[in-house]
Amino acid sequence: MNRIEFFRDLALIIVSAKLCGLLAAKLKAPQVVGEIIAGLLIGPCVLGIVRDSDYLKLIAEIGVVMLMFGAGLTTDLRELIKTGPKALLIATVGVFVPLLGGTLLYGAFYGFGAVGSEKFMRAVFIGTIMTATSVGITVETLKELGRLKSSIGTLILSSAIIDDVIGIIVLTFVIGFKDEGTSPLDVIKSTGLFIVFSFGVGFLTYYIFKKIDKIYPHKRRIPILGLALCMIFAFAAEALFGIADITGAYVAGLILCSLSDSDYIARRVDINSYMFFGPVFFASIGLKTTLSGFNADLLLFSLGFVLVALLTKVIGCGTTARLMGYKLSDSLKVGVGMMTRGEVALIVAQKGLSVGLLDAKYFACVILLIIVSSVATPILLKVLYKNDAPEEQGGEV
Repeated sequence: MNRIEFFRDLALIIVSAKLCGLLAAKLKAPQVVGEIIAGLLIGPCVLGIVRDSDYLKLIAEIGVVMLMFGAGLTTDLRELIKTGPKALLIATVGVFVPLLGGTLLYGAFYGFGAVGSEKFMRAVFIGTIMTATSVGITVETLKELGRLKSSIGTLILSSAIIDDVIGIIVLTFVIGFKDEGTSPLDVIKSTGLFIVFSFGVGFLTYYIFKKIDKIYPHKRRIPILGLALCMIFAFAAEALFGIADITGAYVAGLILCSLSDSDYIARRVDINSYMFFGPVFFASIGLKTTLSGFNADLLLFSLGFVLVALLTKVIGCGTTARLMGYKLSDSLKVGVGMMTRGEVALIVAQKGLSVGLLDAKYFACVILLIIVSSVATPILLKVLYKNDAPEEQGGEV
């Protein structure tokens, strides 16, 4: 692809992604679904007028780093700490059960291979994709039902935040183990060193930004410096510690999420992400998706993938809530509220493709999961809340 064709393709991606995103929003679906479908339409699957390229891969990589930075920025650390033990337990089980379920599903279809082999790591990575939770649809539904500030609503949100943190850690370990010459001890050591680095540099950076923010509140230099910090941490994570760059970007967002201007930084960063980098990233998922290897076997696997991904979240999170003393109806709300998948699952899948742990044909499974969970979650939550009193009185015994 030459430089001129690249500009043409960018224009087609941006316009089609936004049009399909707006159409998806009109149909009460996440805009991200529309943007992915746009990539499918203009990519090799349907029209074939735009093809993936090294230029697009680079922009998509920047886009995913910025998305994870924004996710870190919008994390509420106080709420995270407040709901602590219960949300942590729900999130931990809610990661482990889908991880196990996805691994067993892949093994049932294609075999496991020896522990540590490429086939085994691919099976584990399928489970890793299932660990991600995207609570955006759940938030909108709970808002509509007037339950967002309830004890169950707060528990779901906190669990989802912790779920993503644990999911990123799992992703880091899985990618680290991909190298056959890497021992488990090496991965643990690298992860530990990165955590120490993040705490040390993070505290220092936070106080520097806090000082700058106090002197220059609501100035554009703050988001610019914040974006630079994101890129530095993305680089440091992968280049110095062998950790995924998106992990570094997420940590950079966590460092700045407690600043008084964190929302301002997030809004400024989101402008670039919303207008350009985000659409290119999500459309690139569609561009990478191919139906050339899609057959009856893969269709059956896709259906199993969706079913296992949904059920393992409901079983893992819901059962844990029930064992902690929540009513059955409230436990089901927690499980259903945690089963949505979105951009984080795509980010994990994208990372797997880039490191050779996932074939492009499996993107169809992830996209199907996002669509089904985005439609099913609001419907099921409304059914579960149908007979509740106007004001939820909490879900604990």
